[in-house]
Amino acid sequence: MAPIATRLRLSPQVQDAVLAVFVAWFQVQGTHEAAYNQPGARLLANPDYLGYVLLIVSGLVLVVRRRWPVAVFATTVACSVVYYTAGYPDGPGWVGLFIAIYTVTALGDGHRSLQIVVAGKVVLITVWLVTADLEPFNAAGWVFFRIGAAIMVAALGESVRTRRVLAAEAQERAERAERTKEEEARRRVDAERLRIAREVHDTVAHAIAVINVQASVTAHVLDKRPEQARDTLVVIEQTSARALGELRATLGMLRDADDDRRAPTPGLNQVEELAALAREAGLDVKVEVASPPRELPGTTDHAAYRILQESITNAIRHAGPARVLVSVTYGPSDLELLVADDGHGPRDAARDAGDAGDGIVGMRERAALLGGELAAGPRPGGGFQVRARLPLPPAGTAPR
Repeated sequence: MAPIATRLRLSPQVQDAVLAVFVAWFQVQGTHEAAYNQPGARLLANPDYLGYVLLIVSGLVLVVRRRWPVAVFATTVACSVVYYTAGYPDGPGWVGLFIAIYTVTALGDGHRSLQIVVAGKVVLITVWLVTADLEPFNAAGWVFFRIGAAIMVAALGESVRTRRVLAAEAQERAERAERTKEEEARRRVDAERLRIAREVHDTVAHAIAVINVQASVTAHVLDKRPEQARDTLVVIEQTSARALGELRATLGMLRDADDDRRAPTPGLNQVEELAALAREAGLDVKVEVASPPRELPGTTDHAAYRILQESITNAIRHAGPARVLVSVTYGPSDLELLVADDGHGPRDAARDAGDAGDGIVGMRERAALLGGELAAGPRPGGGFQVRARLPLPPAGTAPR
């Protein structure tokens, strides 16, 4: 049923053509009939059928009302002014004018179109009042009917225009919301991809740094001290197993949507394990907790662990034999982390220049995501340090 109705529906151009012909015929026929009840009115054919021409033109001009609404309105106003000034009989000759008023207000821009309609109405009302005989009650009633109808038609057109504008704005808001939703989804995907990349980097980089040091020790002492070589191989085995476990947990988050089944994320309660691995890699690590520990939000606890892990990994890779201080301070409003070493390893100059690859960049991003800050650079007395501050909720607030 719907496809048939769609095929039978006329195009706007055809609709306007039919409307224009009908209005022209109705104005001529209706006015011709009304002329019999208005003795003394000028004949439509006098002179040179001018009355008929004005009624026909004000009707047929509607065929282009959608394309040139202002020009059509001006034409109908001009025809009406000439018609009533010439004293032709009153009748439905204002139908085309009212349609033109509606078209201007409905298809216009609101402000400018209303100004045009008001200016045209002022001219029309003036002519209607001046040329009309207001003594008979019926004649006066028709004049005020035309005035009121013109105002109502303009209000109707403005209402249609307002509804169309509101519908367009609602459609635009819906499209903007859809675009925003897609952009937000892409942003979340990018953020998740970056987070997983950081997790993989921190896990693998730390393990490889420890394994690299232990492997070099094993190669050096394999022939002379096989017992020590065996111990370093055990450390390599334990470190690689730990890294594989963390890597599986990280990748498992991509496949498992059930948070309860995920492996627990590492936190500051495992700092001693990091220090033990660093000691086995040849560093003299000292861990200090400068204030009583407190329960932390999960994201802050995990980010703090990863910052310490990456800082210790950098010390293993770049500091050489060195003493390392790992300090954790639980403040009332923030958590302060410090990893400082006094090493001067073979690659320490590059590290001091800030060439630490993605590690320091990743640590800064972790801190910034939580509203904190991180500074990394050489120490005045030699060595390197990383200092981070992560904001904490007020004491007594349940962490999330």
